[in-house]
Amino acid sequence: MRREVVFLTLFFLGASSLIISQGQKIAPTPPDKYASLRLKMVKEQLEARGIKDKVVLEAMKKVPRHLFVEQKYWGEAYNDYPLPIEEGQTISQPYIVALMTECLQLARGDRVLEIGTGSGYQAAVLAEITDQVYSVEIRKNLAEKAKKTLVQLGYNQVQVKWGDGYYGWEDQAPYDAIIVTCAANHVPPPLLKQLKEGGKLIIPLGSTLYFQTLTRITKTSTRPKVEHILGVRFVPMVGEIKKKRGT
Repeated sequence: MRREVVFLTLFFLGASSLIISQGQKIAPTPPDKYASLRLKMVKEQLEARGIKDKVVLEAMKKVPRHLFVEQKYWGEAYNDYPLPIEEGQTISQPYIVALMTECLQLARGDRVLEIGTGSGYQAAVLAEITDQVYSVEIRKNLAEKAKKTLVQLGYNQVQVKWGDGYYGWEDQAPYDAIIVTCAANHVPPPLLKQLKEGGKLIIPLGSTLYFQTLTRITKTSTRPKVEHILGVRFVPMVGEIKKKRGT
């Protein structure tokens, strides 16, 4: 649900752009060459591997992944593997982004918290589905850069905060869903506390040195429901979590 703002100048809509000037007709420009790569990505990497949620698939078709990485990686942006960003971090492979988003079972209007903004790509995908997206990034430079990219692309509804994701974002709680995009050796208690009853939390859980299990936790009035999805490997969560338990 990207908000398009038109100032009678150049703006982009999906796969093509339109030039508008006062007193002139709308003239289409050549289609965005990356749009066809996004469609191919969705068909061959997501649908072919079992992603079924049409809302998630449509969101993945719209978000320009190449604009969340350095220009030298644009040609690889729609391949199904992670790509490096700044400060030793990565942008997750498209399939994992789609899978984690699908696991949240989001509805329009849901309030979502993301832990680990990174490039901002996952937040943009979430923002195509709901207009209440909050994201916490512990690295100040990444937080600022992601916010700038999101605003430039029209995702003004995404709120980015520089801080330690271990503590969530209490001021904006409770959340219908929480997505953690970095590996943790345990579930931070503040995140469960900030999750609504019936809400879902998706997190790569396990050793931060090796591999983790993508885990979905549904909060109930009694004991949380825990589901193990598949094996993954994410960059580790840093900050307060390092003081709580060993890696």
